[in-house]
Amino acid sequence: MLLTETDYLRLSYRSDLRLLIMRWTRAATSAEHRAGYQAALGLARQHQAAHWLIDLRSRGLAEPADLQWVLEDFRAQMRSALPGVTRRLAYLTTPFHADILRPRLIEFAQTGQDDAQVEVFTEEMPAQQWLQSGQ
Repeated sequence: MLLTETDYLRLSYRSDLRLLIMRWTRAATSAEHRAGYQAALGLARQHQAAHWLIDLRSRGLAEPADLQWVLEDFRAQMRSALPGVTRRLAYLTTPFHADILRPRLIEFAQTGQDDAQVEVFTEEMPAQQWLQSGQ
């Protein structure tokens, strides 16, 4: 397992599962949020890791502008960095945040701009199972 860590984010890549894991360890500023996603994309590009587990439980949800950045700008970067593969993102959140995040993701998916498969989970095992089912 490959690991990169800052005071706000732990990034790891599990080669046995072909899975990139982002574990936010605290609330992040907008700059940290974007830097964290860029660091994850660098690691993903290196390993062609198109399946990500993004653990938001210790951090909470991003500010609306940062979520919009992930949904639009970052996803376009991800598509360019990882072409020709099925990209799957599993967001791991608290039940309260899951109820907030799910409608936002559904609304975005209905615009037709999202070619990545995205799901929200409140437990890690179902999230990992879903990610593995898309291999």
